[in-house]
Amino acid sequence: MAAVKQTFFQECEEQLAELETGLLAMERGEAESDTVNAVFRAVHSIKGGAGAFSLGDLVQFAHVFETTLDHVRNGALEPTADVMAVMLRAADLLADLVAAARDGHAVDSGRSEVLVAELTALSPGGADAGAEEEDDMSDFSFTPVSVAFDFSDTPAVAGRSYTITFKPRPELYAKGNETALVLRELERLGQLETSCDASGLPQLAELDPEGAYLEWTMRLTTEKGEDAIREVFEFVEWDSSLTIQASDADGDADSGAGSTEDAFAALLRSIQADETSLPATTADIIPLPLAEEREAVAEVDAQPAKAVAARNGEGSANANAGAPQTIRADLERVDRLIDLVGELVINQAMLSQRVMEAGHVPGSAVALGLDELEHLTREIQDCVMAIRAQAVKSVFQRIPRLVREVAGMTGKQVRLITDGEGTEVDKTVIDRLNDPLTHMIRNAIDHGLEKPEVRVAAGKPAEGVVRLSAMHRSGRIVIEVADDGAGINRARVKAIAAEKGLIAADAVLSDEEIDNLIFLPGFSTASEVSNISGRGVGMDVVKRSIQSLGGRLSITSRPGKGSTFTMSLPLTLAVLDGMVVTVADQTLVVPLTAIIETLQPKAADVHGLGGGARVIAIRDTFTPLIDVGRELGFRTTATDPLAAVAILVETEGGRRSALLVDTIQGQRQVVIKSLESNYRHVPGIAAATILGDGRVALIIDVDTVIANSQSDATILEPVLAAAG
Repeated sequence: MAAVKQTFFQECEEQLAELETGLLAMERGEAESDTVNAVFRAVHSIKGGAGAFSLGDLVQFAHVFETTLDHVRNGALEPTADVMAVMLRAADLLADLVAAARDGHAVDSGRSEVLVAELTALSPGGADAGAEEEDDMSDFSFTPVSVAFDFSDTPAVAGRSYTITFKPRPELYAKGNETALVLRELERLGQLETSCDASGLPQLAELDPEGAYLEWTMRLTTEKGEDAIREVFEFVEWDSSLTIQASDADGDADSGAGSTEDAFAALLRSIQADETSLPATTADIIPLPLAEEREAVAEVDAQPAKAVAARNGEGSANANAGAPQTIRADLERVDRLIDLVGELVINQAMLSQRVMEAGHVPGSAVALGLDELEHLTREIQDCVMAIRAQAVKSVFQRIPRLVREVAGMTGKQVRLITDGEGTEVDKTVIDRLNDPLTHMIRNAIDHGLEKPEVRVAAGKPAEGVVRLSAMHRSGRIVIEVADDGAGINRARVKAIAAEKGLIAADAVLSDEEIDNLIFLPGFSTASEVSNISGRGVGMDVVKRSIQSLGGRLSITSRPGKGSTFTMSLPLTLAVLDGMVVTVADQTLVVPLTAIIETLQPKAADVHGLGGGARVIAIRDTFTPLIDVGRELGFRTTATDPLAAVAILVETEGGRRSALLVDTIQGQRQVVIKSLESNYRHVPGIAAATILGDGRVALIIDVDTVIANSQSDATILEPVLAAAG
């Protein structure tokens, strides 16, 4: 049960994500029936699962939320802005209740009571309706009667007819389920005739308030299949007696479709008749719906597409067509698999090295076999990494809630635009994106966007825009947070930095350098401490978080137009393609994604500048030359550029430099090993790897090397500008 409960909470995360997505769409005025059905089904699914585990607080609140949503589905309640505000708060509370049930803590009951009252007040008749129902119940004197509901005025529906008998048990009501909602769901499938048998209802003195005495018989004509009917009963079937029988044109029951009990009875009769006639698998005997339910409980086969279709009110007959089948796998097992693939890559490289040292010629059978092994290893590695790939949507979908909260606290009108939610990246990167993005979104709203009245005075719309986008670029993932606010007030930023002692008062800084002051520890432009900002902890934390992932963070800003923060991150923290080079007898790796080209410097192209700096002329452009060996401390004297190899690289910000190395060994795929976790942080070094000969090689952090070099662009800009 612990494993099943864990699966329930995993599915709750998916349901909550769909719930928030649907509510936000409804808030934007997109209250189509499919959207409303998806929202309702999400809450209904959470309630049904919570009832199975006796999570009372969660069941009770979800029940009230579900009832209010049902009024929206029926057209009795309009999804106005005020209504959606209450429902979005209800979704937040529902998420907190799920987290509380998962982690074993409680949620403030007062908060739940307030939202229950608000949701109830939204229902037709408001709180008075609920009170009237209670008063009516107190005056009941029971006499067994036969009740029938006639839907004969409903237009005839083409399709097959099903006879359904449904008798709830007390457990069904204890878990917050309602017969009325089940009947209403059935009516959506087609033409429904319903009768209620109340003959089992006792006299009032013998009545158990928590008992169940009614039995329902229904005849449903629908174009949907039996699977669609069973989905209506998916959370109540085990707490009731249920039979579903298909009828032919004459109304005779089809013996091929019966209840769960009928299926087992048929199985027993088959065994007693002739044990040798049993089919090869029980799946051949048990009707498909039962087999599917057993597979779902055992988690042998999950069908997300079917679940999504069900939540949208669609029949499952069309959901399975072409739907990919998936399985749930423990993340630790996937991590272990990736580690083993990494070791496979290293051992394959070692084997190739040994064969080369043994003197085997490239065209030999052994060499050809190694080439094939290398290709297979690469394909295995790509497939395994694809398992870890996850869309950034899982992070992006949390941002709308954050935007609502911060906008409310700041009194600003904010519209969030997201783009590239389907962009995939390694899950290890995904898991560590939440905190940096949270800081950046809060910063964009609090510091970037102006107050509505200020925007209007400046000729802008009162509503500010924050754009969050993701894309693949040059083998990396780039995430941008942009706003159309006032931009960075550079004079104020510089003054605050000087006041805090972060820079000298008379420091001469470029616009880019001033912008980057906001990443210094302790820097804040907030005039007072609030729940959002002002404590001097923010963008410096963001930058360190991004750098710990092997990423880079840059900023561009235009006064009066807004600012854009750009994060560039590796697609994976496991492997990379690199150029293996030699520098001062040390073997280093330069990430291939940063390399533009390699060249042999010529005397006529190399020019010396003051302070030992040098540039190289490449296609009528002067590019700084950086001696990697000297920069990293492998040697104290500068290397001769004419005896070295220049690797032209480009930073994320578009700045180009030429790295001087002694020789190039070749291109190779390497397994990334964290240097910080195994040793400590080394400036200019991003990580380490193990080569085919067993030695450790350092992976260069190209951006840091360029930024820390003596020939940085801040020194060369005046000279290069003068040179044309």
